[in-house]
Amino acid sequence: MKRTFIVSATFAVALTVSALAQSASPVPGGAASPSASAPATGAMTPSGLKVGTIDMQGAVAGSNEGARDFEALNKKFEPRRTELQNLNNEVENLKKQLNTQGDKMNEDARSNLVKSIETKQKSLQRSAEDAQNEYQQQLNEIAQRILQKMAPVIDKYVKANGYGLLLDSSNQWPQGPIVMTTASMDITRAVVDAYNAQSGVAPPASASPKPSGSATGKPAGGAAAPAGAKPAAATTKPQ
Repeated sequence: MKRTFIVSATFAVALTVSALAQSASPVPGGAASPSASAPATGAMTPSGLKVGTIDMQGAVAGSNEGARDFEALNKKFEPRRTELQNLNNEVENLKKQLNTQGDKMNEDARSNLVKSIETKQKSLQRSAEDAQNEYQQQLNEIAQRILQKMAPVIDKYVKANGYGLLLDSSNQWPQGPIVMTTASMDITRAVVDAYNAQSGVAPPASASPKPSGSATGKPAGGAAAPAGAKPAAATTKPQ
């Protein structure tokens, strides 16, 4: 029987970096993650095809290497976060000044204050977008690098355990094709354990193994806040 391994690594749209940070579990669960005492067994279709699921997003973020590298990325962007927050505070203070003193100012002073707010707000918007784009690019690079090394581990596990079809449960319906799955079908924990053993990377000292929030925070004036990781789609089909 031809064995097809399908993994969509879109890491897509529904989970943001901050959402990944909300759980301290080594394997964030979109689908239910099996415990060490209850290994995945898969599900058998009437035709005899063994089907399993894997949370690819959780597998990358929950691996020791992913936890280490995402943590380092967040530390790298901390000065940018602080800079943007300070600029955001400056804009907010100017808005408060306009609200409380604007009707007492002469026309020129009020006009200058309005222009200053607009200029600083546009600068904040541009800086936030630049920081988001840089953060997103580097986040994608980390994810893709780990995915490239994790794919053979997944392939080996799939073949060794007789799976004919493997589906990505990172984003369930309606964002993804999976409406429901069970812990017995999910191989995420087993793959992460196998990958950690192969990589030799120790768990990071930090208690939180996942990206710890947005790259920039949410500035005033509707400036774009960082979105989640969205690496390019990757489909691997070993025979």
